[in-house]
Amino acid sequence: MAACVVSSSDSFATGPSSSSSGISGPAFGTARRQRSMVSQNMASMSSSSESSPTSASSSKRTSSPQKDMTWDWKQVASEVFSKGDTRPIILFDGHCNLCHGGVNFALDNDSVGEFRFVSLQSQIGKSLLMRAGKRPDDISSIVLVTSPTKAYFKSTAVLKIAQKLNSTPLLPIIGTVGPIVPGPVRNFIYEVVANNRYRFGQREDSCRLDDERFDDRFIPDPEQQSL
Repeated sequence: MAACVVSSSDSFATGPSSSSSGISGPAFGTARRQRSMVSQNMASMSSSSESSPTSASSSKRTSSPQKDMTWDWKQVASEVFSKGDTRPIILFDGHCNLCHGGVNFALDNDSVGEFRFVSLQSQIGKSLLMRAGKRPDDISSIVLVTSPTKAYFKSTAVLKIAQKLNSTPLLPIIGTVGPIVPGPVRNFIYEVVANNRYRFGQREDSCRLDDERFDDRFIPDPEQQSL
């Protein structure tokens, strides 16, 4: 609509075409008044859309992913590394059967307990996402958080995790050699799998949380720790 109006206004502004088509005197004055009214309406519409709190662009500028968070996410993100346990944390989709399989694979191939685990949907998971510069509802990727200020995503996170798995020498080798493959290629393959992960079995809400051998591997949310 705007482009059409601007184009129409431009055509009015060309004096030679007006005179060549016989528009003069009152008729030309009427055309000038119409052009002026169009310009005023355009200016009014532009001003209204910029100031309107319900406009899409205004909503994007004012919306904040933090507004629905009822806890101090900065404190939560810091505390998981400040209580004597600085092991890296793997953030995984807690409702994904394929992701649960990945967690179980990591547990079975990490005999020394190198990694801790947190669901992306938990308070801690959302807090660590925010700390990493992501939206708290972004569950598009596995995340490896190695410190309060360092995180890895997608295929890079997978390779970093593989480097620390010790059940077989093959996994660390894959993790070390894998970065030779260009990042865009690796991430393309990762995204194909990630975008179809719910097709690999039904969604589930738990993975080996009832196994006491791994109690220190899964980090509960703050309110659960106090129970």
